[in-house]
Amino acid sequence: MKPVIRTFFRTLRLVLGPVMMARERLTRPQAVVRPPAVQAKVDKQCRDLVLYEYKTCPFCIKVRQEMHRLALPIERRDAQQEGSNREALVRGGGRAKVPCLKITDRSGKSQWMYESDEILAFLRGRFATV
Repeated sequence: MKPVIRTFFRTLRLVLGPVMMARERLTRPQAVVRPPAVQAKVDKQCRDLVLYEYKTCPFCIKVRQEMHRLALPIERRDAQQEGSNREALVRGGGRAKVPCLKITDRSGKSQWMYESDEILAFLRGRFATV
């Protein structure tokens, strides 16, 4: 029964994935425009952030839309397939769950934030008023 369920969801993902990606592009919000000096400061702060994601995950899309709206150049890593990105996510955060925002402080210590609403609140709190 498990292979049948996996096959069903894999097929569903293959069919709906392109639709979800197209919808994301078509509904992308207008990005905020900051003065160049302020945007440079934001860009520098974003170097300490990494988003682990799946391209067609609706929660990841929600976070990416907000990143675009806030004009945040946060590095994105696809963790859907087995490999180094997924391995780093599980090793660092403890789970292969997305979206996950890795926040590294100045001392090099990392915090792993898994819930999309929590990630959105963090990004808005840190960058919406910059």
